[in-house]
Amino acid sequence: MKNKSILSFLLLGLLFTSCKDDKLAPVAANAVKPTTVTEALPHDTDDPSIWIHPTDASKSIIVGTDKDTDGALYAFDLNGKILKKSIVLKRPNNVDIAYGLLIDGKKVDIAVTTERETNKIRIFSLPDLEPIDNGGIAVFEGEDLRDPMGIALYTRPGDQKIFAIVGRKSGPSGSYLWQYELSGSGKAATAKVVRKFGAYSGKKEIEAIAVDNELGTVLYCDEQFGIRKYKADPALNDNKELALFGKTGFKADNEGIAIYKKTDSTGYILVSNQQANTFMVYPREGAKGNPNEYPLLAEIPTSTVECDGADVTNVNLGPKYKNGLFIAMSNGMTFHYYTWDLMQKRIDEGRK
Repeated sequence: MKNKSILSFLLLGLLFTSCKDDKLAPVAANAVKPTTVTEALPHDTDDPSIWIHPTDASKSIIVGTDKDTDGALYAFDLNGKILKKSIVLKRPNNVDIAYGLLIDGKKVDIAVTTERETNKIRIFSLPDLEPIDNGGIAVFEGEDLRDPMGIALYTRPGDQKIFAIVGRKSGPSGSYLWQYELSGSGKAATAKVVRKFGAYSGKKEIEAIAVDNELGTVLYCDEQFGIRKYKADPALNDNKELALFGKTGFKADNEGIAIYKKTDSTGYILVSNQQANTFMVYPREGAKGNPNEYPLLAEIPTSTVECDGADVTNVNLGPKYKNGLFIAMSNGMTFHYYTWDLMQKRIDEGRK
């Protein structure tokens, strides 16, 4: 997308936010500029996830939510063009992607989203974005507080089983998150509860969740309180909180989480400082000598406005994204793509 097109989308986003709330922070003069801005969606973008094409990474797609009563999942190409829209969904909130769910004897890549107004998760095959869940799978059954919002998928390295960790608008501390084992029954995906865990401050809500498959951990934002860390494997039967960090430096909400992997065990955790239009960056591996201590490495101003959700990959996706792609939702009904090199440069500057 050419610079003029990017500028027009940024102006659209700022105009949109100013109409909603004139107290929103402006984009900083030194903000990282997006490499690409997607076509605008009809309602309200919220959360993206990256699917890597198995044979040609330049054909990878972004799956993002359009959060509304008649919303949907949308697939975008790496130029930000809309490729496909899913069936209509009742307020899809967050989305995550996993590879190789065994259904009817075949491995299927999947996108899983929360559908808030039906209290379900919805499962779609990739890259065709077709539903494979017989109309959806109910979550938080038997609870008064349901309203599913956040979701992250964990693939256990030992046996490649896939689990969905689901958050909600509100819930009890200690069992705020429910974890579901995904599997196939006939030609459809199914899920069963295998774990309930997760402390909650009660300040706002828990929406942003991210899983680190290699390190076997789950991170989630307890908004306006901090970022919590737990083990991801339900078979360990360990619901002890491992870390609580990011309790300072945020203007209000700590939101979307993305994990950039430099190696199998090192990299960065990026968390949206939503009302400041920046991303806070922490070491994925923790501090030297303490994997559960997370010093702030940098704060990066971006052109995204009020970012809810983000994702990142280190995979070479072609000439524009040789060292990976960072993607973040922005008001104005768009997602912003950033070549990772721009983000890495700011991290390096912040660490000097």
